[in-house]
Amino acid sequence: MSRTSIDPGTSDGEQQQPPQDDRAFLGHPKGLLTLSGLEVWERFSFLGMQAILVLYFADTVAHDGMGMSPGTAASVSAAYGTLVYLVSVAGGWLADRVLGSFRAVLWGGILIACGHYAMAIPAQAATWAGLGLISAGTGLLKPNVATMVGKLYRTDDDRRDAGFALYYMAINIGAFAGPLITGWLGEHKGWHWGFSAAALGMTLGLVQYVAGRRHLAGRRHSAEFALAPDAMRRAIRNIVLGLAAAVVVAGALSLAGWLTMARFVDLLTLVSVIAPVVYFWVMFASPRVTAEERGRLKPYIVLFLASVVFNFILFQAYSTMILLASTNARTTILGFDFPASWYASALGAFEVALAPVVAGVWARMGPRQPHASNKIALGVILGGLSFLLMVLPTSGHADDTYKMAAWWIVGSYLLLGLGDVLLETSGMSATSKLAPKAFSSQTMSLWFLSLALANGIQAQTVKLYDQVSKPAYFGVNGAIAVAVGLAVMALAPWLRRTMHPVR
Repeated sequence: MSRTSIDPGTSDGEQQQPPQDDRAFLGHPKGLLTLSGLEVWERFSFLGMQAILVLYFADTVAHDGMGMSPGTAASVSAAYGTLVYLVSVAGGWLADRVLGSFRAVLWGGILIACGHYAMAIPAQAATWAGLGLISAGTGLLKPNVATMVGKLYRTDDDRRDAGFALYYMAINIGAFAGPLITGWLGEHKGWHWGFSAAALGMTLGLVQYVAGRRHLAGRRHSAEFALAPDAMRRAIRNIVLGLAAAVVVAGALSLAGWLTMARFVDLLTLVSVIAPVVYFWVMFASPRVTAEERGRLKPYIVLFLASVVFNFILFQAYSTMILLASTNARTTILGFDFPASWYASALGAFEVALAPVVAGVWARMGPRQPHASNKIALGVILGGLSFLLMVLPTSGHADDTYKMAAWWIVGSYLLLGLGDVLLETSGMSATSKLAPKAFSSQTMSLWFLSLALANGIQAQTVKLYDQVSKPAYFGVNGAIAVAVGLAVMALAPWLRRTMHPVR
């Protein structure tokens, strides 16, 4: 019987790195099951809500929607995504210095659940409050779960990429199931019924996370790089005061008529550009980062930018692609009618199917598998091709009343799903390897800042969705992504030299 990741001789709840022979879950550490189970329900709730959020924003007030134009609905939805991933920086810092990864994830999950319960209330104020709670909770949870997965493996463990692929498969089980449930409830019973299902899903995720906590690696009761007691008290006080001041200032500016939704979206985009620049500078300048670790951060900038470009395409699977599906795609397959939001489930379904295949291929190839930078570059190229594919069915129409076959969008999501599996699993694994020890959780937060920047750029770009032709919109964005992927491939020799120990 394999050992668990807890050393019974430790005290104060401290846990040790799992042994190399811990293969209780499909040949992987048992903690991977606990973390994957949490992500199933977190993605069920998050992406289930995301699949109907843009439709809720764009629906008429008479039908319990927000009455926004399609471009504005997509922009506000992207701005919400920007806020989610910007907060992940604070989540990583809190885990490293104050809470520890386990407690950061726990409190993040509680905030997410409360946010979804708030969105179940049919009132605009509850919607905005709920989105704020979900943003804060996801910022605590997402980067730290991925960091905890990395801690289950030694850096030189060949199972590492395969483990992240299985973890990402779990993410996409939730991504597949969430839109099916929330989409049906939202379009048949009302949008707030869909948000209620998301709330229940996150609650179930929290229950199984707490039940499986004994299988996790790392400390459960303290941060690994905790602040000194006096500094801890000052930090907590400053956080509370800062949050209170931000709420007061935002409320005053809103009442004065200056802080409009459009300006708030623009402000988030600006912050999403500045934050990663500042964060890279902080890590390069920190005395806690060794010269060797600093050298590994340089190629990481390339991976960061590749992630921005790919996720700019990926996140539109829940905005412009859903809007396109709701207006210009058939919602019937083999005589079966389905809600437009169900298209989002196709992405999750493909990733569920493809992740174990990719994991098996990498495990079988072992040290002969492609370098992480080439996996990421191929993912970016596939993302671009998924948009270029949409040029064909959207071309040659004099008006906007045409209905394309469902298979066009399904095919686009197939390319996007394979690209996502390749890029995200390799990117998260590379991040956990390249991270300076003193910034372990925060470097994963930096990876999520690439998602914030992708959403920030998207929040501006999607405003053009209903102002330019669809072939031009999808064609230009797709071509840029393909060009970036090819550029990363061209840099492969330099990346292989500088990304040690990443293979």
